[in-house]
Amino acid sequence: HVRSRRQRQMCIRDRYNGFLAAGLLWGVWLGPAGDAVKIFFLGCVLVAGVYGGMTAARKILYVQASPGLIALILVLLAR
Repeated sequence: HVRSRRQRQMCIRDRYNGFLAAGLLWGVWLGPAGDAVKIFFLGCVLVAGVYGGMTAARKILYVQASPGLIALILVLLAR
């Protein structure tokens, strides 16, 4: 069965989001020892959001990068 380009992109996006969610949950599960894990995965969210905002749609900056940045700041402040 042949997938359209859009279907492939959505599949990749869903896998990416799943990996990020798993990484963030892992960091939370580790507690304070998981700060480095949370920082890494939130950094990934931030970089992907900025890249997407620059290359795909500016809206991605607000929908993905902003929450990622806020969460990253909160994790850093909680240390």
